[in-house]
Amino acid sequence: MQDWLWATAADLGRGIGAGQIDPVALTQAYLDAIAAHPMRDRIYARVTADRALAEATAAAARAKSGQRRSLLDGVPISWKDNYDTAGIGTEAGTALMAGRVPDRDATVLRNATAMGLVCLGKTHMTEIAFSGLGYNPVTATPPNVNDPDAVPGGSSSGAAASVAFGLAAAGIGSDTGGSVRLPAAWNDLIGFKPTHDRLPLDGVVALAATFDTVGPLCRSVEDAALLFGALEGKNAPDLGGADLTRARLMVMDTVAMEGVRAEPQAGFDQAVARLKAAGATVEHRPFAAMIRVLDLSAVLVTADAWAYWRDRILAAPEKMFFQIRERIEFGATISAADYLSAWAELRHIRAAYLAQTAGYDAVIWPSSPILPPNVDQLITDAAYYKTENLLALRNTRIGNLMGLCGVTLPTGTPSCGILFNGAPGADARLLRLAAAAAQALA
Repeated sequence: MQDWLWATAADLGRGIGAGQIDPVALTQAYLDAIAAHPMRDRIYARVTADRALAEATAAAARAKSGQRRSLLDGVPISWKDNYDTAGIGTEAGTALMAGRVPDRDATVLRNATAMGLVCLGKTHMTEIAFSGLGYNPVTATPPNVNDPDAVPGGSSSGAAASVAFGLAAAGIGSDTGGSVRLPAAWNDLIGFKPTHDRLPLDGVVALAATFDTVGPLCRSVEDAALLFGALEGKNAPDLGGADLTRARLMVMDTVAMEGVRAEPQAGFDQAVARLKAAGATVEHRPFAAMIRVLDLSAVLVTADAWAYWRDRILAAPEKMFFQIRERIEFGATISAADYLSAWAELRHIRAAYLAQTAGYDAVIWPSSPILPPNVDQLITDAAYYKTENLLALRNTRIGNLMGLCGVTLPTGTPSCGILFNGAPGADARLLRLAAAAAQALA
């Protein structure tokens, strides 16, 4: 049973289908591991044992009668604490929502449940999902699998930790500026951000609704594809025919490649060499407008976030971690004219980006230019917190602003990922490419 905790979700599903794994025993194994883990309360905000065992019991009955709903029917996963769960607290990592209990599940959770997935519980996250570091002094800061003194990445910090520490077969997070891909990269997992609006956001506590996306953190690209299908309530994309021999990849020589620190750069360079050895063509191209895109982020994301959170914050500002509160309060200074002008400019840059990258299967760069920062220094040095927070999400944020889908893969260098960015709507194509790339990088 111990091996079950480290298997891919797909392999667990195949074991259930073959009659080798009982979903109830599998779910109990995860619940027992969670209960015994010394960092359980830093990873899970709430464990939903009764719901999990009831769902597993139903999955076991379906398996015995040959009526499984999907390959993942009976597989236990975790959910970030910004996904509504009926009758179970959903507080988005903030005291502003303490005691909030929704009366129905988020749409993606209903879809996944209909496909037979088992809900283990809700994982801790950065407060209101507005930081890439994963540090949350209000609720809890989950651990980093590679460095006990470092942050795990955020905002889907507990989602990443639940998988990296063997306490869930996969985790569901959300990604507004990198909040799935960054913690996945810093914990040596695979993180997939679908195209914005591909998956429904109903019942997901918003950060910035014009950029928020739903996505999985997992152990294989196959898992990412299967979870993507389950969250959508449809069949998973077909990964057959994954091959790098005709793949054309672009390294965009722009801000994403500037100031990358030694370990992430080395991991990226080694990954690119392996991709080339597997047959991929890798070319370098500039795109000077990308620096302006990052400037627009402060206007667009912050104004959107302030519009959603304003009333709660103004009613009790003292309840928030000051670094998060000060960052979101900038949204109050943005005029409607500046916001609309920024969107017009972003649409123009998006069109230019898509024109320049149209001949490539993906655009690649390091998932983050930095390693996970030290927790104690973040606590004691406010300037360090600000600089590292901005750098942490710099490279992933580009994908959200450009409207792209994206997937981070481990490079083999701890806490260093390589990010593949695909065109809007090219989710299935990107996952096939990622499946081939993962084989080359393994």
